[in-house]
Amino acid sequence: MVMKALLMLEDGFCAECESFTGEGEIFGELVFNTGLTGYQEIITDPSYRGQIVMMTNTMIGNYGIREGEDESTRIHTEGFVVREYSGDPLDIKQAERLSVPSKPPFFKRGLNFNDPLTLHSRITTNLATYLKSQDVIGVEGVDTRMFTKHVREQGAMKAGITTLTMDKKEFLKKVKESPGIVGRDLVKEVTCTEPYLYSDQDGLRIAVLDCGIKESSLRELAMRGCRVEVFPAYSEKSDILNSNPDGVLISNGPGDPAALSPIVKTVEKLIGKVPIFGICLGHQIIGQALGAKTFKLKFGHHGGNHPVRDERTGKVFITTQNHGFAVDIEDIKGKDVEITYINLNDFTLEGMKHKKYPLFSVQFHPEAAPGPHDTLFIFDDFLQMVRDFRK
Repeated sequence: MVMKALLMLEDGFCAECESFTGEGEIFGELVFNTGLTGYQEIITDPSYRGQIVMMTNTMIGNYGIREGEDESTRIHTEGFVVREYSGDPLDIKQAERLSVPSKPPFFKRGLNFNDPLTLHSRITTNLATYLKSQDVIGVEGVDTRMFTKHVREQGAMKAGITTLTMDKKEFLKKVKESPGIVGRDLVKEVTCTEPYLYSDQDGLRIAVLDCGIKESSLRELAMRGCRVEVFPAYSEKSDILNSNPDGVLISNGPGDPAALSPIVKTVEKLIGKVPIFGICLGHQIIGQALGAKTFKLKFGHHGGNHPVRDERTGKVFITTQNHGFAVDIEDIKGKDVEITYINLNDFTLEGMKHKKYPLFSVQFHPEAAPGPHDTLFIFDDFLQMVRDFRK
């Protein structure tokens, strides 16, 4: 059901648009994602908790929602903004008449490629129905280019979407009074409540501290034969070490890393005891555990086309990123830490490795989903570090 809606930023910048998911009212930080595809993975990524995602690609929804593409058990974005919503994915009968390559490069790893119709035969519903099933508002008819330019110039800020009023002054007041991201612990809203075994294999034993873990990260470890056990983010050091892990992964997740001091203290206690690898928020938690501070980026990095340079080789990789905070690169210098990766757009810290302990982290997402697979090798680097530590 299409109805009038209002998208409002806290500085008063706004647009009248249309909801393609029905009525409602939500608030969050507006961020833009530069990915051309992958909206299903994006909206189910726990790192987007507390945020309204705006896609810069002009048409979204054209391939529907597919079985097995979710990155978690639910949608985490507070709202979803697009220029044009395409609600009719190619149906299966039409797909059967097409000649679809049996293994195109954008398919997820691990799927059965024997079926040339894998892509369309796995469509379960459309994007609007999926959003509506979890009471998430989606709006279209927004000049996303104009909004993206505004956010780039003014910075990410609080925003709101409503179908309940078109009174801009009244709604602006609500947006300004809504909670922001800075200082807010959102990990507690997305972490698991009890430990669970994801993969019971005979390989290396990897403990995962779940700060908002993506399914793809767990899958990459399982595909490499690991025994993967997932722990709540606020687990104690003893809880993790009692599982006798060979290595620990500190996962991605949402919110302000400076609000996570209990997790930082746990990681401090783990350093030197077991090999540690951090991704995104995990990278920021490790940075704090090593004595560095984090800061909020002007508009963050969200999308699958961010170039980073390996400072050891000079090689450049295109990476998937999703973060609004960063580790202060000046703070990390002089702390027995080697800077491994740098962002080539704004020269912020993208990776580091400890010179004494088996520990390294990256700000980007090596598991991608969605995005390029340039840096999948980092999971192999982690497991090799674990094997070297065991010798």
